[in-house]
Amino acid sequence: MEGVTETMSNNLLENTIGFRIPAIVYVLSIIAFTLIAASACSASPERAEHRLPNIIIMYADDLGYGDIGAYGATAISTPNIDALAKSGIQFMDAHASAATCTPSRYSLLTGEYAFRRQAQILRGDAPALIRPGQPTLASMLKSRGYTTAVVGKWHLGLGDDNVDWNGPVKPGPLEVGFDYSFLLPATGDRVPTVYVENHHVVGLEADDPLQVSYQEKIGDRPVGYENPDLLRQGADKLHSGSIVNGISRIGYMEGGKAAEWVDEDFPDIFTGKAIDFIRANKEGPFFLYFPFHDPHVPRLPHKRFQGSTQLGARGDAIVQLDWMTGQIVAELRRLGIEEDTLIVFSSDNGPVLNDGYEDRSVELLGDHKPAGPLRGGKYSAFEAGARVPTLLTWPGAVDPAISDALVSQVDFYASFAALVGSELRPTEAIDSENVLDALLGNSRQGRITLFKQSLGPDSLRSARYKYISPVPALSPSLQAIEQKKGVETGQSVEPQLYDLSNDLGERVDIAAEHPEIVEEMQRAIDAIRQRSNSP
Repeated sequence: MEGVTETMSNNLLENTIGFRIPAIVYVLSIIAFTLIAASACSASPERAEHRLPNIIIMYADDLGYGDIGAYGATAISTPNIDALAKSGIQFMDAHASAATCTPSRYSLLTGEYAFRRQAQILRGDAPALIRPGQPTLASMLKSRGYTTAVVGKWHLGLGDDNVDWNGPVKPGPLEVGFDYSFLLPATGDRVPTVYVENHHVVGLEADDPLQVSYQEKIGDRPVGYENPDLLRQGADKLHSGSIVNGISRIGYMEGGKAAEWVDEDFPDIFTGKAIDFIRANKEGPFFLYFPFHDPHVPRLPHKRFQGSTQLGARGDAIVQLDWMTGQIVAELRRLGIEEDTLIVFSSDNGPVLNDGYEDRSVELLGDHKPAGPLRGGKYSAFEAGARVPTLLTWPGAVDPAISDALVSQVDFYASFAALVGSELRPTEAIDSENVLDALLGNSRQGRITLFKQSLGPDSLRSARYKYISPVPALSPSLQAIEQKKGVETGQSVEPQLYDLSNDLGERVDIAAEHPEIVEEMQRAIDAIRQRSNSP
């Protein structure tokens, strides 16, 4: 496999800059980049004597490449997110590891691709995907003295099969490196529609136990397919289960009435919990993983943000997301720890408009382009599926810049391990590369190649080329997504190759003209798929 990787890297570099780099030069260049990255851990003597930086990852849900002002949006005002772009590194070629949420979140926290756990989008009562004992970004940082927390959307499973929501709900974040957790167990469109703080459902009453089913209707709570007149937003068949807060969800819930959330309260409750954690740990170092729900469906922004755009609920939800971002930064500044804190802002996958609910996001879109100049969206193997807005700030340590470095969220693990001086074991974060120098803006060189999953085919990127592997046969479920959601999934029985240097929108397939590149890139995907986590 190492031979395949070396050959491919050399050939892709040749295709990108016009000549072949000798293997020894390539190896020496990688060593040089590694040494430079290591030096970034001590950005200055003064900082080296100071504490390790606090680390906050703000993780939007379904936010597209073109959805914020820094990346060209004009129909939505995002001043707080744009301020992060102006004060830090704005990445133009940064990617989630997958075009859907659960796989991306798994990769970010574990440093390995989600296919290694056969992970797809989880139902709301799925058992914990990250099992106790598996290293995570949180456990690695905790081993270096960090206090760790997750506040927001989890969607990585909780407990074991047939979890009892009325007792301790575990394993979960506390068993994989987090000291504190306050969660949406899955996501807003799935039951159970309750908060889980550490191991317990918040506000649950003993005489009204909570039960959840994804197989059949339970309890007497109204459901969407029987009571459409009770709905605030129409919903497709999948999202027509139990009605909570006027919205029908995926799955069925019985009991737990006092513990039900109100969707409009998300921004205040989650931001408040995140700020509480920051205040309690202001002496640091701390790690806060802050995965937002916005702008995922169902989109029900607080009344303060309703009508703040002409785009309807989705645009208003992005303004709400921007407000939450601003509140966190303002608190860091108030506490005097802004310069001690490294912030990453990104998204779990690309945008989608019609994703199960009738909230007029398609009708009110106007001239706004959620994916910017990119093709596809959430679920897709095209660039908009996982190429996402990504910003990094660390005032006083990182100079403002716009970066074209090729980076992936799967690399946060190894890069932050280098930052805090943690040596990874051979079986830890096996897909994560140390690109710290690129993340801190000290180099234009990120990854040589970058692998991504979608609901259908795999894809591979180099600095110049995008390859989408063929599928054995067209998937009816992906065809349904294309028809119902208006997203091009990128599936094809033929290999696809695009030259992004002059075709960012992936409109001209050049696979037939360059069979040698197709062969090399497919061989690299096969090598990634075949690699095990054994040392």
